[in-house]
Amino acid sequence: MSRIGFYPGSFDPTTNGHLDIIKRSANLVDHLVLGIGVHHGKKGLLSVDEKIALLNEVCNEVRQSTGMTITVETFDNLAVDAAKKAGASVIIRGLRDATDFDYEVQMGQMNAAMMPKIETIFLAASPSTRMIASSLVKQIAKMGGDISSFVPAQAMKMVQAALNNNS
Repeated sequence: MSRIGFYPGSFDPTTNGHLDIIKRSANLVDHLVLGIGVHHGKKGLLSVDEKIALLNEVCNEVRQSTGMTITVETFDNLAVDAAKKAGASVIIRGLRDATDFDYEVQMGQMNAAMMPKIETIFLAASPSTRMIASSLVKQIAKMGGDISSFVPAQAMKMVQAALNNNS
């Protein structure tokens, strides 16, 4: 029986921090479902199709090097419901700092109350990715800054294209 994990996020854009958590999840699960949260009233920098394509592309190396199955899905309901639908026994969340910890523990406890059979696993960000947040990456890019050390090359190209299209 394979162990399925669910890693939800906006992935707008996929960052090196996301990839860090994805790679390290290979030690915990056989199949990782990346759940892109879609909120119809909220427009991201990248379209849903761009996010899916980007995640699939940047995860190819992880798939090959670890043998882990990685799939990408979208969801517009509660993450815990999407995890259940995916057949996941665990929800994986990355933690950068104490603020993330406080929020994520509370969310994990709420999810456990709703779905006791789905456990939440927290992975502390690696030191080299701890400061990376998608919102900050977008802000830096919008102001003309260099985001190359925070995102995979494919994400940088996609962000630049999206910014050029929105100009």
